[in-house]
Amino acid sequence: MIGLFWNLLLALAWVTLTGSVTAMNLLAGLAFGYLALMVLQRHVPALHGYSRKIPRFAAFLVYFLKELIKSNLKVAYDIATPVWHMKPGVIAFPLVARTDMEILFVSSVISLTPGTLSLDISDDRKTLFIHAMFLQDEEQLRAELRELERRILKVFH
Repeated sequence: MIGLFWNLLLALAWVTLTGSVTAMNLLAGLAFGYLALMVLQRHVPALHGYSRKIPRFAAFLVYFLKELIKSNLKVAYDIATPVWHMKPGVIAFPLVARTDMEILFVSSVISLTPGTLSLDISDDRKTLFIHAMFLQDEEQLRAELRELERRILKVFH
């Protein structure tokens, strides 16, 4: 988070110094700030690993958009056809995520995906309860959610 804060600060400084307040100039400021922080991360311990987060986030975004499109099509097909294929149910999903930010991000991304909804988290914060619209195979759903969580945690670490 410190790296992102400094990247935004450098981008705003770039926009201020160039005197051009446009989206493209802000994007250029973000790119130049990212490059500067990439060079500085060896010397500033708080920035360690920042240069790997943007490519990891981009990879996660591509994966998530693919899953989002897939689940949208599945829900739309079920709604558009006369026969309903859904088999709703609730599962307990053991979490690997431990911090509040990680748990928040995992539960939010699960809720953003059509057909799944995060319901609650256990008191010990180790289990997330999820409602699934299509619960034909519990283990397959858990495997898909584990992969989603793994990719999210890869962005954070």
